[in-house]
Amino acid sequence: EVQLVESGGGLVQPGGSLRLSCAASGFTFSNYAMSWIRQAPGKELEWVSLINTDSRSISYADSVKGRFTISRDNAKNTLYLQMDSLKPEDTAVYSCAKGLSAYGSNQLMDYDYWGQGTQVTVSS
Repeated sequence: EVQLVESGGGLVQPGGSLRLSCAASGFTFSNYAMSWIRQAPGKELEWVSLINTDSRSISYADSVKGRFTISRDNAKNTLYLQMDSLKPEDTAVYSCAKGLSAYGSNQLMDYDYWGQGTQVTVSS
């Protein structure tokens, strides 16, 4: 059974940082691209960042480029998202998603499993 469990969310002031983790199990983590996706209150799901299997191909949504850093540790079956210079508009539930292949995309249809998510709130 595929399981994706996020952690690391919380309340942080504008300009602060958080590091999210996603522990994966039930599949061969190193064979699949992974992404972070978020959903703000009252808004649609938004793709945030993508990393392929060997970490050589990484991409970000324009809204987070230069502030967020995605990474993965295939030995630990874990995906990370380092979030710096956080803004109130980053407030959302953040979930990790398993891609259908080694490469992935910024299209939500190319992901078949999501975690329950972790809440990130940016507020003073």
